[in-house]
Amino acid sequence: MANSLSARKRARQAEKNRRRNASARSHVRTAIKNVVRAIEKGDKTVAESAYKSAVPAIDRSVAKGLMSKNKAARHKRELNAKVKALAAG
Repeated sequence: MANSLSARKRARQAEKNRRRNASARSHVRTAIKNVVRAIEKGDKTVAESAYKSAVPAIDRSVAKGLMSKNKAARHKRELNAKVKALAAG
């Protein structure tokens, strides 16, 4: 346990940030799962709308430092390719 006053405050801040980050990370993962579920069902319009709502969530996670920009780009690229393949197939 933290002994000094500043260390106690840092522990409080770390816990608060951990909870906030966990919530934001969960939000992004849910947005991605919504796109994947729509693709699996084969519903093109739902998949497209879910993708359009997932992209800003992914971008927000990059801005908040939860995800690297390369990982975000990879998620967006893969989801977009799956949505487009659904439309073509």
